[in-house]
Amino acid sequence: MLMVDSFIILTDSGSDITQEMAENMQVQIMPLMYTLDEGDPMPGDKVDIKDFYRQLREGKSAKTSAANYEDLTRTLETIVCGGHDVLYIAFSSGLSSTAGTATLVAGELCEKYPERKIFVVDSLAASLGHGLLVYLAARCRAEGKSIEQVRDFVMENRLRLCHWFTVDDLHHLKRGGRVSAATAAIGTMLSIKPVLHVDDAGHLINVSKARGRKASLAALVEHMEKTAIDPAGQTVFISHGDALEDAQLVAQMVREKMGVQDIQIGYIGPVIGAHSGPGTVALFFLGTQR
Repeated sequence: MLMVDSFIILTDSGSDITQEMAENMQVQIMPLMYTLDEGDPMPGDKVDIKDFYRQLREGKSAKTSAANYEDLTRTLETIVCGGHDVLYIAFSSGLSSTAGTATLVAGELCEKYPERKIFVVDSLAASLGHGLLVYLAARCRAEGKSIEQVRDFVMENRLRLCHWFTVDDLHHLKRGGRVSAATAAIGTMLSIKPVLHVDDAGHLINVSKARGRKASLAALVEHMEKTAIDPAGQTVFISHGDALEDAQLVAQMVREKMGVQDIQIGYIGPVIGAHSGPGTVALFFLGTQR
């Protein structure tokens, strides 16, 4: 149940926050849509995730779409008409047009409803990196901070939200233009695994390569060791594309090397998974820089 005496934190399914997590955080999720092959568009927050990855492994192709003007207007207007201010923490503008459209809609609604506060913050983040930023914002609100204070916290900390990814299958990155066909073919043959991160502009960037799966997973943890702020004292999120054992291995390394106690593991949803594919593992934490 959302707090009626406070403001609403809104996010979207690019954050990979599950409905259960959203209820615990007391946040609302706006679904972004995806399609499998030529099927009908489906909301990214309501999916049989294991079946989604099974179909990707069987060769089906997934596509995603940003939230449109009408959807955003309906979602935000419903909240403000219910008597609430709203802080929308949006999927990275480096990966989607959703944040830009939401900013336009918010400006129009602020003129229509001048008594309400409507703020949109571009998370410059993805998957549970975006989700971790929402989690931290919800914690600030629970501590009694105002909507302006929580907005400013998100703005001040979004570029400290570190994302480190690796994928098991280069096919999906090739299809999305992240690696060339030749790189994908050679990398698959030699078991070369890319290590990627989200940069300060919110884009997914190929940073380095590791030889073999275990080395690529260890590389995620090595990056965390270099930049993490008080690792033992923070909450760390790990997401995966139907690769729970590998995610648990990363969690074990993070605990052993840095003494982290609070680790939450979740699935990469279809909005991100459509592009990263099965077997992706991602590590998210607060660091000195991305």
